[in-house]
Amino acid sequence: MAIKMLQDMVASVLNFHDFLLKRTDARVKDYPLMQSPIQMTTILLSYVFLMLYVGPRLMANRKAFKLKEAMIIYNFSMVAFNACIVYEFMMSGWGTSYTWRCDLCDFSSSPEALRMVRVSWFFYFSKYIELMDTVFFVLRKKHSQVTFLHIFHHSFMPWTWWWGITLTPVGGMGSFHAMVNAVVHVIMYFYYGLAAAGPRFQKFLWWKKYMTAIQLMQFVLVSVHISQYYFMEKCDYQVPVFIHLIWIYGTFFFVLFSNFWIKAYIKGQRLPKPTEETDSAKQNGTAGTINSNGVHTENGFAHHVNGNSKGKVKEV
Repeated sequence: MAIKMLQDMVASVLNFHDFLLKRTDARVKDYPLMQSPIQMTTILLSYVFLMLYVGPRLMANRKAFKLKEAMIIYNFSMVAFNACIVYEFMMSGWGTSYTWRCDLCDFSSSPEALRMVRVSWFFYFSKYIELMDTVFFVLRKKHSQVTFLHIFHHSFMPWTWWWGITLTPVGGMGSFHAMVNAVVHVIMYFYYGLAAAGPRFQKFLWWKKYMTAIQLMQFVLVSVHISQYYFMEKCDYQVPVFIHLIWIYGTFFFVLFSNFWIKAYIKGQRLPKPTEETDSAKQNGTAGTINSNGVHTENGFAHHVNGNSKGKVKEV
């Protein structure tokens, strides 16, 4: 009986593997990390294990690293990378041939379609680079910031995008949220790059309060754009399940961040509290208790409002 069950399991795995080979978009199968879900799943499971178990134990009896220079380089590099992603999304359809309404996926091998495939992969790959956010947390012993939501988002986002660009042709109206997400990353990583540069740049960070507003605008844009699908007489988008998922995503996080905004800026429940940690954070090259290695809600980090570390909000 046990042997029969094992044989059935092996057969199911092989059948699923054959399904992937037949269903995979041929245009992406030769890109790194796209040959099998085993590769990316192994990387992400290792990330979870290292960040939650190995890292904290290795740092338990060590002093926290400051990493000021590394964080400056990292944040501004992410600004440049995401800016390139935005530009490529625009040039591969959104700024050229797309109508911004019912834009379908292009199955062809035209230069524009292949450009969309390439930038979609770069966006997917950027999610692996963002795993460094958590590495900085662990090395700086900011373990309270490594929340379940933070880990879940950083591991789940690249995992889902692998399936998205593997089993369906990339592009069309379903790629709009990725372009908007990259725009927000440009703004946020620029902010945290300045924060990492030290207290002398504090005067340039007056717009910290509007980071949440930028997030809210992102969700509104994504939700409104994708909602068009439900009001069109006919829109033959090839993968409608992604339309539904994107709409749920935008609406849910708009509600979440609206609640954060009300508590932080209207009710004043997350105003700054001067502590010794604040002074220490300034010496480490951060503004207030801002974690300059990318502590922002876009990447699932705790968005510290005016230096208070209680406001942990996360975006998928």
